Amino acid sequence: MNVLLSRRKALAFVWMIICGGISVPTVGHGASEPNYEVVVEHDVLVPMRDGVKLSTDIYRPAVKGVVLTEKVPTILQRTPYDKEGKGDIAIGHFFAARGYAVVIQDTRGRFKSEGVWHMLTDDGPDGADICEWIGKQSWSNNKIGMIGTSYVGGTQHAAALLKVPNLVTVIPVDAMSNMGYQSMRNAGAFELRFWNWIFTRAAEGSRQVRDPQMKLVLEELADNRLHYLLNLPTRTGMTPLKFAPEYEAWLVEAMKHGGNDEFWAQNNIIDHPDQYKDMPVFLVGGWYDSWDGNTSSNFKALSKTIKGPVYLTMGPWIHGRQGQAAHGQVSFGDAAAIADSLAWRLEWYDHWLKGLDNSIGRSAPFATLVRIFVMGTGDGTQTAAGLLNHGGYWRDEREWPLARTQYMKYYLQSNGTLSREVVSDTAASTSFTFDPANPVPTIGGNISSAEGIMLQGAWDQRGNEQIWNAAEPIPLSARRDVLVFQTEPLAEDLEVTGEIEVKLWASSSAIDTDFTAKLIDVYPSSPDFPGGFDLNLEDGIVRARFRDSLTKEVLMQPGEIYPFTIKLYPTSNVFKKGHRIRLDISSSNFPRFDVNPNSGEPLGDHRRIVVATNRVLHNQLHPSHILLPIIPSTKPDPTAGK
Repeated sequence: MNVLLSRRKALAFVWMIICGGISVPTVGHGASEPNYEVVVEHDVLVPMRDGVKLSTDIYRPAVKGVVLTEKVPTILQRTPYDKEGKGDIAIGHFFAARGYAVVIQDTRGRFKSEGVWHMLTDDGPDGADICEWIGKQSWSNNKIGMIGTSYVGGTQHAAALLKVPNLVTVIPVDAMSNMGYQSMRNAGAFELRFWNWIFTRAAEGSRQVRDPQMKLVLEELADNRLHYLLNLPTRTGMTPLKFAPEYEAWLVEAMKHGGNDEFWAQNNIIDHPDQYKDMPVFLVGGWYDSWDGNTSSNFKALSKTIKGPVYLTMGPWIHGRQGQAAHGQVSFGDAAAIADSLAWRLEWYDHWLKGLDNSIGRSAPFATLVRIFVMGTGDGTQTAAGLLNHGGYWRDEREWPLARTQYMKYYLQSNGTLSREVVSDTAASTSFTFDPANPVPTIGGNISSAEGIMLQGAWDQRGNEQIWNAAEPIPLSARRDVLVFQTEPLAEDLEVTGEIEVKLWASSSAIDTDFTAKLIDVYPSSPDFPGGFDLNLEDGIVRARFRDSLTKEVLMQPGEIYPFTIKLYPTSNVFKKGHRIRLDISSSNFPRFDVNPNSGEPLGDHRRIVVATNRVLHNQLHPSHILLPIIPSTKPDPTAGK
């Protein structure tokens, strides 16, 4: 069916969705203008190489009801979240009104597309096939740019890794990649947001829910998922998820594959940047996003491998919320939000797909290859909305990590402090009991697909009524199974920007367990926050059986001391004068990560739980520490000595 919208109606519709009626801002010099009407062709069934047909909507520019005959570049989006969603429709009308063809496609097995869904593995070949099909259309000039966030960013990476010939550029935002390293399987632990993704997406958009009765069954499953979450692991055939077998099969296998093996090979950019197409790439991520570490890792890998150019922007955002300045209980200031989610993308596509002279390489956000938001320079007062004013500012950089970084070790001390001084004691350690039946609750963090089970972003590390497993207003620091190490109040501001690692020497009474770490900016008491504010920044985990390798499992000998490295997500934060830098060590962070039963049974197939005594050593022979990337307060003069 064709739908013709006048220019006025089309623009009103688009901006009503995107900006709530706010007028169109100036995009920049040389930007494409909304000079066209839009014609939409719905539900075109495009055949893939195996004959499966994927449902596709095509938006084309038109004048007086007649589509343009000239060949134009294409914006392609491939989504498992319904091509007819409001945001997708907005994208279609926005770019088509500015002289682009827009192709939006339901991925395989989702919504109106044929076939069986698989986690990203079909999206490389399917992406290549739709690009080839676009190139053969009379309206296509055979230049394609891809667009999308999260899984939809992952479909971009999947096509780029096949070096699709007519793919000219991509903008993967918060995109799925390197799933065996971090963000899905994390140092052997499983990020339960994808358990949640399966339980919710099987009930929405799967091929099974085309049957109204089955839709009710799977919706009931999703509605009761907290009960299933407390009875992990999910087993084949033992829950109503069995009626969506491809979703069940993936989840069961994913929770069994702790190692970074072939199961996680799709979109592995860290190990295979040479497979990525050499083209302009714009990577966008957030310090509180679930793919934070992978976005920055992809920049490091690709910028060394392809000519690109490869750009990176990292804001203070949670997953997919670049247009917001506040996340969780914290405001980062109005400058943190990119209010117009499509204007900066238009700038990019105009330059690389139309060859327009604009801000690329000249002004923000494209003045330099790297742009980061440095959090923490607010005044710490309470905003009118009741949020902590943590603040921050944008800064242009030349590389990532920053070349001027000074890596400093802060050692765990026996009195609970964290300091630069090397421990002199030869036997100091701290032991705690880890009971898998009573895990440390997750309060914010690098999370997505969290609906109903977790909160995203920046939160005071105290329980509250919004957290189902930590409703009481008790700080996490009060728990016996959370070891707290913190500096004295800082004498001056200290900026931490970059990759963060915690090195522990530890032992356990169990043959397998987990160790977790969380970096916290501790606000002192103030008139607005008399109880202070324990602001989470980043966290991480390591599963003991993967302590030496991400590919090989080796259980522990009870009581034996082993070194562990916990990789936290990267960040950029100023710890202000009077604040404390705090490191929390424990053995669980639930439901951010699945809970280790400590039994040593095969992953995803345990029946028992074992209470473990875990011991963290912090002495001269075993100097457990956090390695912080410190940025000097003043930049070195690049002309010095010349």
